Amino acid sequence: MPEGVTFDIFDFHPSIKIGIRRLGYETATPIQEQGIPHILEGKDVMCLAQTGTGKTAAFVLPILQHLVNKSKGKTRALVLAPTRELAEQTYDFFIDLGSRTNLRFITIYGGVKPGPQIKRIDKGVDIMIACPGRLLDFINQGIIDLSNLEILVLDEADRMFDMGFLPDVRRIIKHIPKKRQTLLFSATMPDDIRKLSHEVLRNPVTVQIDHTIPLDTVSHALYPVPQHLKTSLLVSILKTMDTDSVLIFTRTKHRAKRVGKQLEKAGYKAASLQGNLSQNKRQAVLDGFRKEEFQILVATDIAARGIDVSTISHVINYDIPDTADAYTHRIGRTGRATKTGDAFTFVTEDDENVIKSIERVLDTKVDRRVIENFDYDKPAPPRPNKPRTSRGGYHQRSNNNRKRPSRNGRSKHRNKRD
Repeated sequence: MPEGVTFDIFDFHPSIKIGIRRLGYETATPIQEQGIPHILEGKDVMCLAQTGTGKTAAFVLPILQHLVNKSKGKTRALVLAPTRELAEQTYDFFIDLGSRTNLRFITIYGGVKPGPQIKRIDKGVDIMIACPGRLLDFINQGIIDLSNLEILVLDEADRMFDMGFLPDVRRIIKHIPKKRQTLLFSATMPDDIRKLSHEVLRNPVTVQIDHTIPLDTVSHALYPVPQHLKTSLLVSILKTMDTDSVLIFTRTKHRAKRVGKQLEKAGYKAASLQGNLSQNKRQAVLDGFRKEEFQILVATDIAARGIDVSTISHVINYDIPDTADAYTHRIGRTGRATKTGDAFTFVTEDDENVIKSIERVLDTKVDRRVIENFDYDKPAPPRPNKPRTSRGGYHQRSNNNRKRPSRNGRSKHRNKRD
């Protein structure tokens, strides 16, 4: 008999138990053990837990239990997610755990043609997993009706705030019945999320999972290195370790693409995940990483949201994250459950303040490491000379060619959102 609380204690519907057994679930994680009973009772719940704690199943299973064998072809449960990848991951959970129910599921997000999504909506769906941007567009066009909604889930609320989605979330909530069950999941609790929780939750139960749990199964190390030698150091480290499944974080999408290509040239099965990829290519990269067709995935923080690969052995911060919270988000991808993992972080002289905040969270001084026979003194390559004018100055763009802001003060070239 496995230790801990088994899923039998929750007395799920037989069709849901089939999905639980198919996924090999035996004992509940702490967030499932503490959260599922309250959700089954219909209470509003605020759950503070980071990636890798089992929080998705903690709300998927009670939603299935609430709606099982009661398909009405109307949207009765809505999960809001910050990224397409997380939406697809959550959708997969509903499919795997609810395959024997008669419920219908759909994902709604941008970056793909709306036609197929609209056709599926017209046929009727029970559970919708959506990114705020496309969902709000459909609501405004009268394509989606949320007047029958019974359960609302705000997943990774802090990331929705980071990505600027909170105004859209508030607009969506105006189209949802006030009498509903609301579940809010967040790894951190910044002031804006705390304020949102007061707005949308009624007498909530708070379930908080100690953020240090995943950290305890991870070995941390810092690698001081000049910025221009990071890629060379990365290759040197990869040569000395098992590279079955490595996730590398960069600060920008352009750097993610560049590092991915450099690792490919070095002979590694590597791919990059960044915002410029089409949805089909992004999904192909994720599927390839899950199936271990790629040894290494290079990604930005935003692009990596929704990655749930339990076999990741190493997380490497090519660029140190801006905050300690972001650090715990990143390294939560490794050291899952009873497994152990490694978190390596490249640091420069400018990163000392962030290092101190990370060490405060870990409550220990992180080991500094150097690689033997690595030339840390190699100078940076000279920058290409900029063309000069006949007067010796640099060429400048004509005033007539400069981009002008739109009337509202913002550039008319805005990034597309999910």
